[in-house]
Amino acid sequence: MDRTSLQTVAVVGLGTMGTGIAEVLTRAGREVIGIDISEVAAAQAVTSLETSTARAVQRDRLTEERRSEALGRFRTHSELAAAADADLVIEVVPESYEIKHQVLRELDAVVRPDAILATGTNALSVTRLAADSAHPERVVGLHFFNPAPAMKLVEVVSSVLTDPGVVDAVTALALDLGKEPVSVGDRPGFVADGLLFGYLNQAAAMYEAKYATREDIDAAMKLGCGLPMGPLALLDLIGVDTARTVLEAMYADSHDRLHAPAPILGQLSEAGLTGRKAGRGFYTYEAPGSAAAVRDALTPAEDGPLATGRPVSSVGVAGSGTMASGIAEVFAKAGYRVVLAARSDEKAERAKSRIAKSLSRAVDKGRTTREKADGTLALITPAGSLDAFAEVDLAVEAVAEDLEVKQQLFTTLDKVCKPGAVLATTTSSLPVVACARATSRPQDVIGMHFFNPAPAMKLVEVVRTVLTADEVHATVRDVCTRIRKHPVDCGDRAGFIVNALLFPYLNNAIKMVQEHYATLDDIDTAMRLGGGYPMGPFELLDVVGLDVSLAIERVLHKEFRDPGLAPAPLLEHLVAAGCLGRKTGRGFREYARR
Repeated sequence: MDRTSLQTVAVVGLGTMGTGIAEVLTRAGREVIGIDISEVAAAQAVTSLETSTARAVQRDRLTEERRSEALGRFRTHSELAAAADADLVIEVVPESYEIKHQVLRELDAVVRPDAILATGTNALSVTRLAADSAHPERVVGLHFFNPAPAMKLVEVVSSVLTDPGVVDAVTALALDLGKEPVSVGDRPGFVADGLLFGYLNQAAAMYEAKYATREDIDAAMKLGCGLPMGPLALLDLIGVDTARTVLEAMYADSHDRLHAPAPILGQLSEAGLTGRKAGRGFYTYEAPGSAAAVRDALTPAEDGPLATGRPVSSVGVAGSGTMASGIAEVFAKAGYRVVLAARSDEKAERAKSRIAKSLSRAVDKGRTTREKADGTLALITPAGSLDAFAEVDLAVEAVAEDLEVKQQLFTTLDKVCKPGAVLATTTSSLPVVACARATSRPQDVIGMHFFNPAPAMKLVEVVRTVLTADEVHATVRDVCTRIRKHPVDCGDRAGFIVNALLFPYLNNAIKMVQEHYATLDDIDTAMRLGGGYPMGPFELLDVVGLDVSLAIERVLHKEFRDPGLAPAPLLEHLVAAGCLGRKTGRGFREYARR
């Protein structure tokens, strides 16, 4: 088959996804036969197509003439017999083997022998669906993403029974539609959902365990990872019941506990609280189908912290690396007097020079004035010893991610800092309480996990231990606001919010490559285009550093003891070989050495 043969396409199921696929096809010049047993759904599909194409005309993305032609290519019917002349049939009926089997069996008796049957499933086995067909070789998976007109990714899923010519034909069609097709084998979730839903499931479990609020979990992943939407809001958009179905299929295939649906997904589904479409899920919405979340009983109060914080006018930052200088810059920009202490005067001066360069770049880009930059730099005093922290109100350590090193530093801070000073660690993976126990004042110790680069990233994870005083927590929350960061609260356990959700996802991506299920490029493309991630998992791993990633994954595995969190052997092998990512010129990919 060649691409010109797929000119007439039947779409079975005119819900949101089916209607979106129909729009993509009609605008690309295909004749589209829309089929739905509900006349109401069919009428809504026509109305939706009229509305969306009218909007495209208003935005100069479509001419009125092209709009009229596209609408003229869309016809609706209530019987599958209407698909008799179709070159391709795409079914997007509910995610149920029983319903899909019935549709495919009936289509077998209707369509031409050379017609292709595509299933739009994102959770069920294409092989199992194909095996029940009279012609399994012509059955293929064609997984569009919602909203279909906007999302570029299409996963082309072949079973062991699929004719390669069928795969070629639908791949060519996807390209002709302006999409980016990724060819994958048949397993639940395929690439994008296979990685996405495990992450969403872990977020639901984190919320269910009351580790963090829904608002903090969502804010953490948006601000810490650059995602367009937080995981719980995304679950509401997808449909809590749909997510549960996908996860059930994934768990049945993998038996990985990370894919076992969090109980809260079942509870919400059984109660009919399935997300936006029901008007309530993890959040409450103005009305069923509305995107506008409204306040409810779980919305955090707006009347401020219960405790009063301590006054902070001077800050000490311990360390001389990128993170330490970035944090010092953030505090100085907010008007705090900053002591930047390193292991020698020379290292401290070098760290201050790094800040000066950063501020000069900001001036060159018009983000600040030379006067403000000079004023910021004047607030920073470099020092070659922690003794300079004697009068600071807040001491923030940003030294190597080594527990022994940090504990020694906190022992010193305990001796040097005045009574009442708040002592904070920027650790991303080590137990904060272990740092606290190295002092005689564990109630004054808290975690302030900044993200790199600190001047640009808005998120700070505020990590309380079981010993942290309320007023210390209130102090740090207030300071975060003053330095224009977004604080999220979490308890003292491995990974906090962001890393605990991010690194299992990265680890699962590595396993996909390790098992030869998909290529690095296909996985990165799938997550950028299908999940809205700013970087694919392998791009991100190489930037973070494979050694850093491995260390975090080992901490998570040790803390939670879940076999699914064990670092992928491929990651361990690359680290052992010295392939650590961009910093060494080779990680999952090779880079030009600077």
